[in-house]
Amino acid sequence: MKYQNASHILPDELLKEIQKYVTGEAIYIPEPKKKKWGEGSGARQFYHERNRKIQSDYQKGMKIETLTEKYNLSAESIKRIVYGKFL
Repeated sequence: MKYQNASHILPDELLKEIQKYVTGEAIYIPEPKKKKWGEGSGARQFYHERNRKIQSDYQKGMKIETLTEKYNLSAESIKRIVYGKFL
């Protein structure tokens, strides 16, 4: 962690606002919270919905072999999804 003088970085208005709470001390400003994988692109939602459809098809009696063809996934991937390891 590198020390920087806030008066060299922050606008005067922001510096004055921060000085209302703390002066003459070092404070840590954390990075913004990062999004989880696929949240920004929509991939996370896409796969979640796909997996629910696979589970639904399986519960309706569709065979694993049929699901592999329908969703273009390996039998092992289908098994992980239908047995709840991808939720």
